[in-house]
Amino acid sequence: MMMAHGNGAPQVCVNNLLRLFRGEVPYERVKGLDPRTIDRPVLTADAQLRQDADWLVNTYEPRAQIKTITVEPLSAVSGGFSVTADIESKGE
Repeated sequence: MMMAHGNGAPQVCVNNLLRLFRGEVPYERVKGLDPRTIDRPVLTADAQLRQDADWLVNTYEPRAQIKTITVEPLSAVSGGFSVTADIESKGE
């Protein structure tokens, strides 16, 4: 969800990055998480999503430092994952 103002904070930018899938952003087709991980087994997807999220934040949000990344399956029936990053701002 984009807000009318306050979108420039590192926390908001990281949140927006982790909601994207690759291929959604025109002219930036590699920006976002790899959508192929959705259909993978939880253990495989967990490791890949963590690595993907770490790369994504380090590449596109240099103001943020990731402390931990949590990947949780949403539902066995519907599939999907919730990716949460605990970050701290660099230089603050």
